[in-house]
Amino acid sequence: MKKLFSLNKLLPIIEREKKRKKKIVFTNGCFDLLHIGHIRYLKKAKTLGDILILGLNTDSSVQKLKGNSRPILPEKERAEILDALEMIDYIVFFKEETPFNLISKIKPDILVKGADYKGKEVVGRDVVEENGGKVVLIQFEKGKSTSQLINKIRNIK
Repeated sequence: MKKLFSLNKLLPIIEREKKRKKKIVFTNGCFDLLHIGHIRYLKKAKTLGDILILGLNTDSSVQKLKGNSRPILPEKERAEILDALEMIDYIVFFKEETPFNLISKIKPDILVKGADYKGKEVVGRDVVEENGGKVVLIQFEKGKSTSQLINKIRNIK
């Protein structure tokens, strides 16, 4: 996988890109059972800057958030699938429940979350805004979610 980096290896790359005046966009998620909603979200995120970094929840992180039946696909497979997407420039795993540590070290120019965060606290907003960046909420595709996909599969007779 050419886009998957440890945070320690990724940070000098980010610094180099920032010196070149590249706009760094960060988003994160589980991306379990990749679907059209994910693709459209990531495409929109990429249009907001030059470099799109995706923080990917590890398996243990997904289990903490979604329960023991998740993820459906293991982290290495999810990373390999995402690695094939042209709009993503870099992927970095995180094992915590939130990407706060990643955001505080990367300090992206733009932090992207789904519009379901409207009115909620976006983790890392303070770090991004303190460093002159902004948070952008992207509308999700109605009826397109991993949970809905799992339920549809379960109901197939």
